[in-house]
Amino acid sequence: MIVRQAFFEGAIHPGREMEFRHFVETRLIPMWRRFPGVRDLRVLFALERDDGAPPFLLSLAMTFDDRAALAEALEAPIRYESRAVTGELMKMFDGHIHHHVFQVIG
Repeated sequence: MIVRQAFFEGAIHPGREMEFRHFVETRLIPMWRRFPGVRDLRVLFALERDDGAPPFLLSLAMTFDDRAALAEALEAPIRYESRAVTGELMKMFDGHIHHHVFQVIG
């Protein structure tokens, strides 16, 4: 199994916290669920962190059977649609998104 995670690092603009969450829940999660080959989708909103830890507002984890399934999902039209919608979300926070791919063992 392969997990691709997106980490949203930064700070939500003051007063837009609920709008940010609602946007993710209503606009992005339905799109992310439509990625071909996605076996599991986890969206985690930050509650707290250790002193000095980077401010990750949100983590998105998508699980795929293998690297081929991930590659197919990354080329799918829904990915490009969701990237455009994510651009709207970016207007609600200062920061950036970075992605990591992990292999699940055990």
